[in-house]
Amino acid sequence: MSYSGAVQELIDQLGRLPGIGPKSAQRVAFYLLRCPPEDANRLAGAIAEAKARVSYCPKCFNLAEQGGLCAVCRDPARNPRLVCVVEDAQDVVAVERTGEFAGRYHVLQGAFSPIDGVGVDQLRLKELLERVTDEDITEVIVATNPNLEGEATAMLVHKYLKPAGVKVTRIASGLPVGGDLEYADELTLGRALEGRRSIEEPQNAR
Repeated sequence: MSYSGAVQELIDQLGRLPGIGPKSAQRVAFYLLRCPPEDANRLAGAIAEAKARVSYCPKCFNLAEQGGLCAVCRDPARNPRLVCVVEDAQDVVAVERTGEFAGRYHVLQGAFSPIDGVGVDQLRLKELLERVTDEDITEVIVATNPNLEGEATAMLVHKYLKPAGVKVTRIASGLPVGGDLEYADELTLGRALEGRRSIEEPQNAR
């Protein structure tokens, strides 16, 4: 069933959001139409303001405001020689919740998955290598998701950084294979950080 033009357009646009199916989009659309106009306007204003003010940190590619460095890169108390590599900005929040990491971050903005159109050129690997070279980084912790794409990304990071001679470690098991870092609890993710290990190339790849 199709609704009138404006209603159907709202449903269609909500349905484009990740994790929102047609029925969920319809429920949210009708909620927004029933709620007071000021509530809907606050939501629209928050979206517009976030789009206008939020961009990516020019150093680590985490979320930042007003085109400047993110809060972590600006913090002089963070260890600049220790960098944790994650797939997305929400993973930074997940690692920060553990309270176990005092270094800085590098957000790849995706995971290596050629079948989905995400190759080397779509990831921030070149910028990571430049940081390792320019910032005297001593250890890179790879905290990509423990799934096929995350493991492939971890090996790709190791391959790219090997010529630089920097120590590259991978967060330890304790995170379920096939899971997402974003949904891990603080204790599990904290233990994974504490038990990180060196990335080794497979024997048959040498």
